[in-house]
Amino acid sequence: MTSRPSLARKLGLADAVFIGLGSMIGAGVFAAFTPAAHAAGNGLLVGLAVAAVVAVCNALASAQLAAVYPESGGTYVYGRRVLTPWWGFFAGWSFVIGKTASCAAMALTFAFYAAPTGWERPVAVAAVVGLAAVNYRGVTRTAALTRAIVVVVLIALAAAVAAGGSVIGGPAGFAQQADPGGLLAGGGYGILQSAGLLFFAFAGYARIATMGEEVRNPERTIPRAIVIALAVTVVVYALVAVTLLGVLGPDGVASSAAPLADTVRASGWDWAAPLVRLGAAAASLGALLALIAGIGRTTLAMAREGDLPRWLASVHPKFAVPHRAEVVLAVVVSLLVLTVDLRGAIGFSSFGVLLYYFVANVAAFRQPAAERRYPRALQLLGAASCVILVVTLPPVGVAVGTGVLVLGAAYRIASVRRAARS
Repeated sequence: MTSRPSLARKLGLADAVFIGLGSMIGAGVFAAFTPAAHAAGNGLLVGLAVAAVVAVCNALASAQLAAVYPESGGTYVYGRRVLTPWWGFFAGWSFVIGKTASCAAMALTFAFYAAPTGWERPVAVAAVVGLAAVNYRGVTRTAALTRAIVVVVLIALAAAVAAGGSVIGGPAGFAQQADPGGLLAGGGYGILQSAGLLFFAFAGYARIATMGEEVRNPERTIPRAIVIALAVTVVVYALVAVTLLGVLGPDGVASSAAPLADTVRASGWDWAAPLVRLGAAAASLGALLALIAGIGRTTLAMAREGDLPRWLASVHPKFAVPHRAEVVLAVVVSLLVLTVDLRGAIGFSSFGVLLYYFVANVAAFRQPAAERRYPRALQLLGAASCVILVVTLPPVGVAVGTGVLVLGAAYRIASVRRAARS
């Protein structure tokens, strides 16, 4: 029996951390606060805290699993190995479909900031093709470009926070403009919905786990990279949320298409506005780059098991990447970009990702004592939180996501039956 082709282990701790940061500190930080403020008002701070707690539980579950199963595919692999193939399939299917929509959304977001009026869709397609080409050439090039993008984004966010801080003028100014005493004014449902929407921006640590087959010393590197990347992201998002509410107030954030840019303009730091625009464009590219890499690896894992067409499991003999999966992904995302406006797909993406992490928590809970790193209570909290946030998401996203799961189940049933007859 010949061994299947494997990916090359070329990524160190810093590479893995930056890939996680590029996935989390992406376009979500420029886009997710507006719908969250619309849902919860000042309560988005509570929603952000809830989203962070859920993210921590999910990240630790992923880290515990990845240390034992350092293969491409992330929770798809964990679900199959620890639970059953059906659990793995639903995790992988939710991830691939939800994140494919997110790819189109990130490409269009990039074009919104970077393209001349009327050229948004062609520029978005060019971004998809260009970043797919970077991924095609090897994972080290992906990691190097991600580092550069993350640095640009962090500089832009630092400028926006500094600009907003100059207007807030300390806790008194914040209290006057953002009324933090009304944190629960949005109600429990609104706060939970904002948490589900903000979770969209945290979910990038999955990309570290899905690339487990390309990380050196994965048993040690992957858990550390997930924890470090998530910790940095929580701090950055908290600073951004407080700044936005302090300058614009909840109504201003909820009504703004570009709240960070509006914060800079309100501060009088007009020179920083182009920097924030550059940061938003770079963040979109960073998220898109990491998404293409993560979806390609999950598709590879599913194709290896026959849950997707097996010819997608091909690994390039020179560049050691799932090249067919990435080419197909680039084509599908380009078609979506040209035909559908997916910038409002946060709810659908969150639906898929929350189900993905629900499976991760259940799988981590089932691991034997010898494989455990964290208390089972964290996995119970993580799984329950995922379910609660799913049911509070916007109904359209839940309905579309449910339909996608049904279609996926029908495909797998037909595939299993074909295999049984052959």
